[in-house]
Amino acid sequence: MHSDPRFENQPGLPHLPHELVVETLERVLHDRSQENEAARVLVGTALNDDDREFVERCCMQIGTRAVSGSPLLGLAGLCLGHTARRFGHLSDGALALVESLAARAEADPSDVDGRALDGFDDARSFLHLWDSEAP
Repeated sequence: MHSDPRFENQPGLPHLPHELVVETLERVLHDRSQENEAARVLVGTALNDDDREFVERCCMQIGTRAVSGSPLLGLAGLCLGHTARRFGHLSDGALALVESLAARAEADPSDVDGRALDGFDDARSFLHLWDSEAP
């Protein structure tokens, strides 16, 4: 399932200074009570920040360091899908992560939620990857 490929500034999801984004994401890795705020910041960054490399770094930080079962893992995969859609490109590391998160979600939804599958689907569709493997 794909959402609208047009990206506009979403209400409640502002473009934030990079320092604040980094601080918020680092804080949630040590304090899970901050997950709602971190989710808002991660989605806002993925949808509104014009620096693809920064967006990827944020998603990769969360997608590689959040604990199993954190809703931020699936969200990191979804946000990488948004990034692929917005920029038409993901680095090799980001591609590997979105694929890995999707595989984890498929294997155990209590580890990584299904939003990672949506992110992987977006990456496949918008980057025209893995076309030979598609059904």
